[in-house]
Amino acid sequence: MESYDVVIIGSGPAGLGAAFELLGRRPGTSVLMLDKNDFSSGGLRNDCKMNFTWPIGFPELCWTSREAGAYLGRVEAFLAPKIMEKRNIEVYARRAEKIGVALLEIRQAHLGTDGGLELIKRLMQRLGELGASLSLGERALSLDSGARVLRTDRRELRYRNLVIAPGRGGFAFLQELMAAAAVEFTDNIVDVGIRIETGEERYPIVRDYYDPKFLFPKKTRTFCTNSRAAYVVQEKYEDRDGGVWYSVNGHSWSGSRPPNGLVNFALLKTVTLTEPLASGQAYARMLGIQAALLGGGRPIMQRIGDFRLGKRSTREAFSGDLYDFEPTLPSATPGDIGLVAPAKVMRALWNAMKLLDTIVPGLLHPSTIMYYPEIKLYANRPVFMDANFRAAPGLYLVGDGAGTSRGITAAWASGMRAADGILSS
Repeated sequence: MESYDVVIIGSGPAGLGAAFELLGRRPGTSVLMLDKNDFSSGGLRNDCKMNFTWPIGFPELCWTSREAGAYLGRVEAFLAPKIMEKRNIEVYARRAEKIGVALLEIRQAHLGTDGGLELIKRLMQRLGELGASLSLGERALSLDSGARVLRTDRRELRYRNLVIAPGRGGFAFLQELMAAAAVEFTDNIVDVGIRIETGEERYPIVRDYYDPKFLFPKKTRTFCTNSRAAYVVQEKYEDRDGGVWYSVNGHSWSGSRPPNGLVNFALLKTVTLTEPLASGQAYARMLGIQAALLGGGRPIMQRIGDFRLGKRSTREAFSGDLYDFEPTLPSATPGDIGLVAPAKVMRALWNAMKLLDTIVPGLLHPSTIMYYPEIKLYANRPVFMDANFRAAPGLYLVGDGAGTSRGITAAWASGMRAADGILSS
C-alpha cells in the first residue's frame, strides 16, 4: 500500500493553497493530489476573478477580519495579481445609499477563463517540479479515518494527513466522507437565485467596476459578474443518492475570444432553513429537479418583457424587435420561472432588480434574460477541532464545499490555514 505524508482531494484553489504551502515550507514532504476529473478543476477554471478585500469570500463563522487580512496578504504575495482599476464608484455608491443598498468597493483581479487555464497549467507544472505527485481522473471512494486509509477507484492509500477540498461540486461527496469519519456538521443554508444576461450598454457599471458587489435588503446580493466576452454555462451537480441536476453559472474570456457586448451576473438570495427541513443540499436538489422537470432536463430562461407581462417565454420570443441579442446558453429552455422558483425568493430577487435598475438604469429592458436556477452550495458547516480546520485526527476540510470559503482567494487561504496546522503538528 502506498503511503504519503499528505493526500489532498481536489485540485482547486483550496487544494493548491495547501500543497504549495506544505512543499514551500517543508521540501521533501510527500504530497499526493487527487482529482476525479481528467483535468485540474475548481474556481480557477471559471472566469478566474479574485477578490482581495474582507469580507468577500470569507465566512465570518470561520474568519475574523484580522485572520482574513493576514492570509489575504500571503495569498496575494504568492499569486501576484494585477489589481484592476475602478472609476466613478462614488456615483453608483451615492445612488445605492439613497435607496438602502450597499455597493462594496473590492480590490479585484481578473484573468478570464482562458487566463485561468493558463494559470492552472503553470501551477500544476510548478507543483510537479516541487515534488508533488499528481493523479487526475482518480476518484476517492471511501475513508477509514481510524486507520488513515483512503480507497479510490484505483488503489488504497495510507496517509498521515488528509486534506479534503472538493469544492461546491463535491458538496455531497464531502458529506459522505464526513459521515464515515463521524464528523458532525450542519447543512442548512443555501443561496438560490437567477443569472441575468443583458447588453453591456444596459449595465454600463461594468466598464468602471468589473464585478460590482451590491448588497440588497432581504439577504439578496449580486455575485460573479462577467463582461467583455461573457457567456452563461450550465453546471452538473450530483447528490448523495446518485441524482443529477443542473445549475447555471457565468464565464468570460480575457483575450482569446472577441467581445460579444454582453454581461451576465448572478442575483442570489440566502435561504436559511430550520427544523424540520434542515438540509440545504436536499432543498437545492429539490429545486434543481423541479426546474429540470419544467425545462426538459435543462435550466429555464425567460425574458424580462415576458416576465413582467406574466407569461412564459417561447423560442420565438428570443429574436426580433426589442429582443436584440441571442442567449449565450441556447440549450436552456424558454419557460416561466415563476412556476418553479419559490415565491418568497422570487419576490426578493425582483425587488432587488428594481432597485438595481434605479442605480444602473437599463437593466430591466424587455430583452434582458433571466436564467434559473443558479444555486450555490456553500453551507456544509463541520464541527472543527481547532482553528486550522481540523475535523478529526489527521483530517482537514477546506474550501467552498466545506464552508470555509466563498471564492478563489478565501479557498486558497483556507488551504494555507490547513497546511499551517499540519506543519505545526
